Amino acid sequence: MMNRGFFVLRSGHTLVASGLALWLCVALLRAATVVVPSEVTEAAQPANEGVPEVSAARLRGFLKNAHEDWTAIAQQLVPVLIGTQEPAAALALLDDARMRSVPSWNFWRGQALAALQRWDEALPFFEAAASEADSPNKADAVFGVAETLRAMGKVDEALRSLRTLVDNPQWSVRARLRSADLLLERSDWAGAQSLLDEMNPTSAGERKERRFLRGRVELVRHRPERAIPTFESLVKKPDAASHALVLAALFGMADAHLQLKTPEAGDDFLEDFIDRHPHDKNLPELFAKLDELYRAERKPARSELEKWTREPEQPRRSLAQWYRARIELRAGHIDRALQVFGDLRKGVAKTPGLAAAFLEFAQLTADEGHADEAIAILEEARAMKPESSLLDRINLLEGELHYASSRFEIAATRFEEAARPSSPVAAAARFNASLGWLQLGDNARFLADSRTLEKTGTDRSSLVELRLDEGLVEAAKGDKTASDSLQKFVHDYPDSPRLSEAWVALAERAFHATPPRIEEARKDLQRALSSNPTPTAIERADYLSIWADDALPGNEVNVIEGARRFLAQHGTSPFATDVRMKLAEIYYRRQDFANAQTQFETLSEQNPTGATAEKALFFAAESAMSTMGARSLDRAVELLDRVVQMKGDLRWPARNEQAVIERRLGKPQDALLLYEEVLKSEAKPNEKREALCGKGDIFLEMGAEDAKNFDRAIASYDQLAAESNQPGHWYNQALFKKGVCLEKKADPDGALSAFYKVMEGQARPDRPPEFFWFYKAGFNAARLLEDASKWNSAATVYEKLVAAGGTRSEEAQARLSRLRLEHFLWND
Repeated sequence: MMNRGFFVLRSGHTLVASGLALWLCVALLRAATVVVPSEVTEAAQPANEGVPEVSAARLRGFLKNAHEDWTAIAQQLVPVLIGTQEPAAALALLDDARMRSVPSWNFWRGQALAALQRWDEALPFFEAAASEADSPNKADAVFGVAETLRAMGKVDEALRSLRTLVDNPQWSVRARLRSADLLLERSDWAGAQSLLDEMNPTSAGERKERRFLRGRVELVRHRPERAIPTFESLVKKPDAASHALVLAALFGMADAHLQLKTPEAGDDFLEDFIDRHPHDKNLPELFAKLDELYRAERKPARSELEKWTREPEQPRRSLAQWYRARIELRAGHIDRALQVFGDLRKGVAKTPGLAAAFLEFAQLTADEGHADEAIAILEEARAMKPESSLLDRINLLEGELHYASSRFEIAATRFEEAARPSSPVAAAARFNASLGWLQLGDNARFLADSRTLEKTGTDRSSLVELRLDEGLVEAAKGDKTASDSLQKFVHDYPDSPRLSEAWVALAERAFHATPPRIEEARKDLQRALSSNPTPTAIERADYLSIWADDALPGNEVNVIEGARRFLAQHGTSPFATDVRMKLAEIYYRRQDFANAQTQFETLSEQNPTGATAEKALFFAAESAMSTMGARSLDRAVELLDRVVQMKGDLRWPARNEQAVIERRLGKPQDALLLYEEVLKSEAKPNEKREALCGKGDIFLEMGAEDAKNFDRAIASYDQLAAESNQPGHWYNQALFKKGVCLEKKADPDGALSAFYKVMEGQARPDRPPEFFWFYKAGFNAARLLEDASKWNSAATVYEKLVAAGGTRSEEAQARLSRLRLEHFLWND
């Protein structure tokens, strides 16, 4: 019993007969016998003629102004509202106290609840109506009981109820037709055929329904070649057949061709029907069956779907887009599927029937790593007001996406919405909700959901998993109680199939302790691997082992082997990015630049939009610059240019590195252009200083060709020193290189002053010492003084270099001793 007419859909099979249309018609006729003013009777007449919407509008108008006639008018309106698929409005009228004394109250309430598919609630009302001796709808109610039992999966009880109607002249044929249909559901074709043979339908509609059921008998007997002519005759000659019966025949032909493995022939009839009826109310079901045929075809034709996607008729256009996207997905064309789904999303036909399409689109978008976009699509699906079971799936997926993005409060709320008692995903949603509350530290709600799971008969393994997940969540949050929870799990559930995951979590706790307890972590990992480990435990244990090896000095060989083994066995793991980056860094640190470059480039290719992509490309270029390959510098330039195009944090360091390469290739003018680009950009101060220094270095190198370039270099170095504004790497380097320029310009006094200024800055107690350029400047200053025979001054410079206590202090002491011996420089 459904509210869509004479036939209802059977998932995965066909359309089957239902008595609701005849049943509803009888109810309307009975309602018309109520004593009411003649104009009210006239208002109800369109419903009896098959146009209940007109009656609904008229009767609502009368009801607004009714007083003493209110109950009589409401009696007329209730069955009309059920006929216009407004069962909730019918229930609202039936809830009025004035309606409780109406003889058909139980029957109509059962109909309204059945129309809402609230079968458990509908059954008692039908049973009550069927047991009432003076009920005007007694036989109708018996049929309602049978339909409700069938919807609840109680086929035997439904058949018993229908048997009581076999001797009822009004219901005899209908009861037999319905019983035959139920027997076919159980594949009892012999019993069904016997019923069909013994009945004597008088109306053309019932005869056609019997013919349809004979076709179904042939299908159940796996004789599709005999079923097809029967179904085809009903489709081609639909006179006296209801719309639903024609659809049932279409579905029957589709199922027959699926049995014959000739889906290409079966889809023609469905495509033709859809083409001729672009606004049919059952288009969603027709497209779903058509897609079932397409799935069975090796190369499904897309011509009809593509044609409909270009035409304006709705909802056909949107449905065609949906199922075309499915075909693209099955062909492995994910980008095309996303594009077609995107076109569907831009359309205007946002009807409840398309909510499932948006759910599929959201799932695909989430699988591609775009969680926030997927959530936005799900919100649009929710706005379409889908039926409850689909809404539950939407809430479940949205909750999972919010949970993965650490938005635990929203996630838990969505899970709770999906966990309503009759939801098909209630157990999974409740389980997830409990984890959401746990993440939020809401122990009261976590315990409440846990108890609900226990009361609803959730299997023990799920409850055990919840105890483990409690410890894992606490561990992920750094909760001090995590170790106790995990140890308790290990103790209480030693036979759990996920015991190994608890041991790995304990190993992680030990490794991340302060200070790290490396040996304890290794022991826990051994326990995990000896506890029939799950794939998750093996993956996490292998991952942790790499970092445990890396924590020990001189253990790089083991880290490399562990990382390579992890990538071979867990290449799709979310940890693979971290492992490959570690492997690449170790190769780079060991100056194995060829392998480092390979790993960095692989990392950037596998995660082109990930957080590590830019860094991987940059260091791939650095590795290429350090190799000796013929095209290594060209490759480095290519990689660095890709870094620049990403416009991330390494954009300007990449430009500076490109300039270095151009200098190495003997292209100073190209390098200058790159440095100027950095200097005019929004680059960070250090990046601009590097460019300014590089620019000065190029002019210094070009000074041999044109002495004016020394002045250009000095100008760059002066600017660098001024912008650095304190002794240190850039300041000292700028002054040293300025001194070099001045010396090359034959200005030894100026050079000496520049070199000595570096030494003066080093003496400041508020600055950390910089030794590299400090010693270069000091030794050059001493050399100039020695060249000028200024022995005592040179000795003073060497003394400053010794006193600095840096890496070249011993070298300065040796030169000082030599100078004193050679020139008899004795201390007072």
